[in-house]
Amino acid sequence: MSKETRAVGIALLSTVVLFTAGAIVITRSPGWGTFKESFLDPTIYRDSFSEIATAFRLNVKIFLIAEAIILPAALLLAVLRSLPGPVFFPIRALAIVYTDLFRGVPTILVISMLGFGMPSLEISWVPKSFVFWGIVSLVLVYTAYVSEVYRAGIDSVHPSQVAAARSLGLNHAQSLRYVVVPQAVRRVIPPLLNDFIGLQKDTALVGTLGVVEAFKQTQIDVSATFNFTPYLVAATLFVAITIPLARFTDWLVARDKKRQQAGRLA
Repeated sequence: MSKETRAVGIALLSTVVLFTAGAIVITRSPGWGTFKESFLDPTIYRDSFSEIATAFRLNVKIFLIAEAIILPAALLLAVLRSLPGPVFFPIRALAIVYTDLFRGVPTILVISMLGFGMPSLEISWVPKSFVFWGIVSLVLVYTAYVSEVYRAGIDSVHPSQVAAARSLGLNHAQSLRYVVVPQAVRRVIPPLLNDFIGLQKDTALVGTLGVVEAFKQTQIDVSATFNFTPYLVAATLFVAITIPLARFTDWLVARDKKRQQAGRLA
């Protein structure tokens, strides 16, 4: 048996022992019966699953719409922030202010201020849909975060790449489009996916506006049954989305690492 195999075996065994010990401690605690009745009722889990799963469709819809807007908007913001020269200073300054502002204010406050504030203006052309303002809030916040990911990718491209592009006759915009941005986007795909895992979970915050999404439906079911098992249902649905995304991110990281190693060997 190799050292690596033995190390893996020991790690797996220690993990099993740790989880088994934890399970024994929890199930033999004095309040285990009450906890099991309040959080692990199979009948309530089965009865509430359908309603919460239906409401969860709205979370997925919000996530998909917001993601489709965030990706190009954040890239544009990152490009604007990286524009060189004093003539573009006002644009860079505005981009910095936007990024600092929406990264600094908690997402739930942005959702509350826009969701309750904008419809109260009673302007005819301003949408009054809470779902609309929930999506707008998530787009504003996550565009700020994702733009920093893009910017890190752009900054990671070696200046020699830009110099080579300019020597071939490409202007700054063409260098960004054909040389810098494609390399930058490839490098930041894993952290981008991590941000979108966070976005999927934060769709639950739209429920603070009264929108009946998965978490809001869970609260309704908890109030109706006086039991907390519906929270487990909502957790199951969110985990069912986030874990595949997390594993996909790990696969992309591993693939990129292999590609870099192959490039060094070549």
